[in-house]
Parts: sequence; C-alpha cells; structure tokens
Amino acid sequence: MPAAGPGPDGRADLAGLGLDEGGHLLVARALDGLAPGGRLAVSGSHPALRVHLAAWCRQHGHRVEDTGGPAAGDGPPAVIVVRGTAGDRRWHGAERAGSAAGPPAPQANPAWGLAARGALVEAGGPPIGAHWSEREHVWADIAPQLYAAAAASQWDPAKAVDWTAAVAGGPPEIERAVVQLMTYLVENEQAALIIPARLLSQLHPHYREVMQLLASQSADEARHVEVFTRRALLSGGELGTSSAGGRASLQTLLDEPDFTTASFLLSVLGEGTFLDLLRFIADHAPDQVTADVTRLALRDEARHVAFGTAHTAHLAQSDRGYLGTLRQAVERRHSALQDTAGLNAEVFDALVLLAAGSWSPQDIRRGWQAVRDLQNRMDEGRRRRLAFIGFPDDEAAELSALHTRNFM
Repeated sequence: MPAAGPGPDGRADLAGLGLDEGGHLLVARALDGLAPGGRLAVSGSHPALRVHLAAWCRQHGHRVEDTGGPAAGDGPPAVIVVRGTAGDRRWHGAERAGSAAGPPAPQANPAWGLAARGALVEAGGPPIGAHWSEREHVWADIAPQLYAAAAASQWDPAKAVDWTAAVAGGPPEIERAVVQLMTYLVENEQAALIIPARLLSQLHPHYREVMQLLASQSADEARHVEVFTRRALLSGGELGTSSAGGRASLQTLLDEPDFTTASFLLSVLGEGTFLDLLRFIADHAPDQVTADVTRLALRDEARHVAFGTAHTAHLAQSDRGYLGTLRQAVERRHSALQDTAGLNAEVFDALVLLAAGSWSPQDIRRGWQAVRDLQNRMDEGRRRRLAFIGFPDDEAAELSALHTRNFM
C-alpha cells in the first residue's frame, strides 16, 4: 500500500454532489484559500467523484494525487487535490480597466475590449476597434447627470400627446404651413438621429456615460421623427417639400468624421438654433398637438445642446488650439454651401404664415417681423454658446453669421 502523504491543508466535503452538478464550485472555493502546492482533501459519495476531479484538475492546472486521502467518517477515502499555478498564470499580465468608482481613464486601452470599467481584464482577449478612446475627445463632466436626466425624461408619444385633439379651424393654408414645417423637422431630425448613432458605434465603451447619453439622444430623435411625421399626417394630406439645398446642408454634418467637430456643428450650432425654432413653432401653434410635439422635442433637444456645448468647452479648455479647428469646420461648411439656396423658401413662408395666423396684410407684416426676430434670437444664442466655449465675442459673432441659413 503506498505511503500516505502529508496531511491536507484543507478539506471540502461534497456529500452526494457531483462535479457535474455544481460541485466544482465548492472545490474551486476551497482551493482559492490555498497556496500553490497546497493539498485539499475532497470527500463525497458521488460514484464518479475521482474521475470527474481528475478531468477538472487537468483542465484547471491542478493535479490529483494517486494516493487516497483520509476517509471522511465511514465514507470512501478522500481524493487529494494539489493546487497548481495555472490559474495564477492565467491572470498574469491582467490589468484593471480603470476604476469603477473613479473618473474614466484618460486613455482607454483597446485591449480592454467590452470589459466593464473597473473590471480585471485577462490578457489575450480581442481588442475593440473603437476610434474614439481618449477621454478629452469625448468627455464632459456633465455627461452622467445629463444621462440620468434623459433616462428619467423619456416620454411615450402615444400617451404624452392627445392625438384626438382637433387640428382644423382657421385658413387651410395654416394647416399646410404646419405640415411643411413638420416635414422640414423630420428631415433634420433624421440627420440628428444618424450622427449620434454613428459616433456611438465608434466610441470606446469605457466612456459608458457618454455612450449611454448618445444612445438616449438617438432614441430622442427617433421619437421626434415619429411625432413630427404623425402630426404632418394628422389632417389626412401629403407631406410638404424637401429642398436640395436643405439636404446638402445636412449632408455636410453626416460627412464630418471628427467626434468633437460633428458634435459642435450638430448640437452647439444646429440643434442650438433649433431650440429657438421649436419654441417659435410652439408659441405660434394653431392647435394643441403642434404645441405639444414641439415642446416635448424642445425639452429633449436642450439636453443634446447642453452636452455638445459642455463637451466642446471641455476640449477647448484643455487644448486652446482646437478653437482653430472648430473655426475651420464652420468656414469649410460655409464654403461648401455658399452656392446652395439655403433655407427652403416654403419653410420660411410657412413660418411667416404660422406667426401671422391669417392673410390680412397687417398680420403678414407681423408674421414677417416675428420670423426676423426669430433669426436674431438664433444668432444671439449661437454667439452666446460660442463665447461659452471660448471664442472672443467678435469671432463668435463672425462664426454665427457663417452658420448655414438652413438653421441646422
């Protein structure tokens, strides 16, 4: 009979539990408390215990001693498992993916892949092909709060709007003006949906708050497309017109490859301008449905503008030279669009008629002036946001004037 080895350093009694029923969890837990070379006496009444233990140990870098261990009571002899070092070697070179409790890392390692922030990442996994992996290029300190606000503010188009409310009354041209404006809004919101979705797909998941915020922003825009389309069709007619110049203006946003520049052009300038436009339509809405859909969208868009402005200011403060990059982006876009017609004439006229409310000359004059006042407010808002980012007042005024006449 072989000589017995030294006494075990630990014991694990599986009773009748087999390794194929979860018994390996008890064995692994007991081995975790032992140093490499430590001996664990595993006892149990399962008939295949020794066979299963031998296979499991080979897989996990441990070994089973040939000698039987001391019996547990009147049961069969215990199986002695000697802890190996393979499990330790597996985690050699592992690193933490930043800190779960602290701020995100300045540079996210592509090797972290899809690991949760703060997780211990085993070496050798597939790297993620994220294009944006530097904190300064995607971050804003306000992102977590904005995501929390977005998550709490989601609204259901079927419940938030009373779609049974009447939209008739007044000149039929007023309703056609609303339809034209809704058509224009849908076109712009579709671009505003694509851009954050594209940025989201290129973002390292280590910056999860920004990823979550962009996902909620895309969901917001999807809702806006729905409610604006639904309002346009509420009176039973066809949608309005789509100008080539308007689509060309939006295409320049889709073609912008840089994260911050795309966010700046879309949110700081475009959606920022749309805050005034949505407020204008809501204030002059001829019916409750039009007022409701534009006010609900306005609430969402304010978050988008807040993130775009805060992020751009964050990067500009850490890299003052980036203001030149932003200026070039505005100038480049202006140059690309200078031969286009700008704002769809039907959209401008629809805004005038909406504000006028009738065809009387004095009301048309009042509507015309209201739209001119709207354009001035749009300019003032752009200049204010540009100054917040870091542009001097004179440069902010110049860049605001170069913004596309198509509003977005």
